[in-house]
Amino acid sequence: MSISPNVPSPQDSYHYENTGTPRWIAVLFGVMFVALAAMGFFGYTSQARLSQELAKAEDQNKTLSAELQQANSRMADLKGIVEITQQKVGMTQSELAQARSRAEVIRKDQIASDQKLSTQLAAAQKDSAEKIGAVATDLGGAKKDIESTRNDLEDLKRRGDRNYYEFTVPKTKTPQRVGPVQVSLNKVDQKKSKYTITVMVDDRSIEKKDKTAGEPVQFYVKGSRGASPYEIVVFDVGKNQITGYLSTPKEAGSGGTAAPTAAAPATKPS
Repeated sequence: MSISPNVPSPQDSYHYENTGTPRWIAVLFGVMFVALAAMGFFGYTSQARLSQELAKAEDQNKTLSAELQQANSRMADLKGIVEITQQKVGMTQSELAQARSRAEVIRKDQIASDQKLSTQLAAAQKDSAEKIGAVATDLGGAKKDIESTRNDLEDLKRRGDRNYYEFTVPKTKTPQRVGPVQVSLNKVDQKKSKYTITVMVDDRSIEKKDKTAGEPVQFYVKGSRGASPYEIVVFDVGKNQITGYLSTPKEAGSGGTAAPTAAAPATKPS
């Protein structure tokens, strides 16, 4: 049997098919290899990037953990400070309450003390006013008596039945001559118009104690027992002196330690 020259033989057919298949597979494998390589590269790169991100995240977590611990420590410290402050504030408020209570007690005591003092002051003022009124009344009466005495003196002077020696005797250690006698002023009380004097006559001393202005002070000298007494009347009681007059009977005018005409300049005989 003869074979036609246009019909391929089985070996040629196999050779044809065998020659076309490796090219396609090679391309396919090449593409797959490239894809796998790319995927591997991208996978490695992604993994490396993820590893770096994880490392950074871990570092950040560590930093945040440290900061959180520091924040917790600070919060604990602040909490302790707040608790201590609250305790101190509580104590301070308690102390302030006690201070306010004490201040209120002191204020009430002060008001009561002021009221008591005001009452006592009003009573003292009333008592002083009454005493001053009484003294003023007494002084008014004394002034009237003194004025009456002055008038009587003038009248007696006009009548001329006695000798009169006006004087102003200061409070000194040296006795002052008044007519026929000497007078020493021992003590004065201007507010009460009282005085104490010592009269020296006939070599003896006669003390007249706590006498009042306008009050006649009488005493006798030698040779005048049957006659009228000597008499001293003080018109005014000053701070350190007295002013008044001495009267003596005319028949006894030459008696005593000195005659009336020998009186000191401080006296004015009438």
